[in-house]
This record gives sequence, C-alpha cells and structure tokens, in this order.
Amino acid sequence: MNTNLAVATEIIPMVLQLQPAIGMTDDQFYEFCQLNRDFRIERNAAGELVIMPHTGSETDQHNFEIIVQLGIWTKQDGTGVGFASSGGFTLPNGAVRSPDAAWIKRDRWEAIPPELRKKFAPICPEFVIELPSESDRLQVLQDQIISKVGIFNVFLEYSRCCYCNNNQK
Repeated sequence: MNTNLAVATEIIPMVLQLQPAIGMTDDQFYEFCQLNRDFRIERNAAGELVIMPHTGSETDQHNFEIIVQLGIWTKQDGTGVGFASSGGFTLPNGAVRSPDAAWIKRDRWEAIPPELRKKFAPICPEFVIELPSESDRLQVLQDQIISKVGIFNVFLEYSRCCYCNNNQK
C-alpha cells in the first residue's frame, strides 16, 4: 500500500471572527495576548484576531540583522525610538499590528502617557519594516501597512527586491 502525505507549501495566518458575538476592548485584547504569549496575535480593523505562524530560522536571522541596523541608526540619530516585532501598536482604525521593526519620532512617543506605552500604544509609526517569508503575499503586506504609515519597506530576500512607499500624510 502506497500512502501519500499532503505537505503544506504555504503557511497562512488563522483569522478568528469574533464580532458581533464577542466584543473585545483594547485592554481585553492586551490581556488575551498576555495569556497567549506563545502565539503571534494581531487584530485587524474589522476586529478579527489574526494568529500568525512563527517565522523560519532564516527569516528570523534576517529580522535580527534589520533590528541591529535600525538600532544602530536610531542611537546615532537620536531623534526617535526603535521597536522590534514583539510589541504592537494600536492604529487609528482600531487594528493592532506588530511590524518586524518600527521607528517613531521621540517627541510623539513621549507624548503618549506612560500607562498606555506599557500596552499596545495608540500610535502609528513613521517607519516600519516587514521581512516576509516566501509564502507571504506582497499585496496583503502592502494593504496592511500602506494606509497606516508614511514610510514602509518590504524586503523580499528571496527575490532581492525592496518595495518602498514614501507617502507622507
């Protein structure tokens, strides 16, 4: 007997629709994420929970290099603060997103009350970087980012491309 196993070639996020049956405030969402730290959870503008798969080791190594470079530049420049992927930002449309790397002007960051900075701060970064895996779709990444920030970069290591938007609002 010959048995064939199906192998997943694309790992996509799981989307959980909660509304209108279950509503979740910003504080409740934050607590939910704290209770489920092993998962990478975001919330989109429709209130759906997006549970994303972990990256592969190679992608994570590239993410580390990006964080190091952004960190060096941020310290040298001194006008802003940098962030890695484990923190999230509450965007004006209600979505909570966690880009691979982000940068925010220091004066805007410091204007946020300290108690709000401890959770998913209500701020849209000036600059974000997303380093997708090969299975990520560029259009989905652009849709998630482009309407929310002034500058973004998506580095596609596997195709040696960089897509940039410098659409200051």
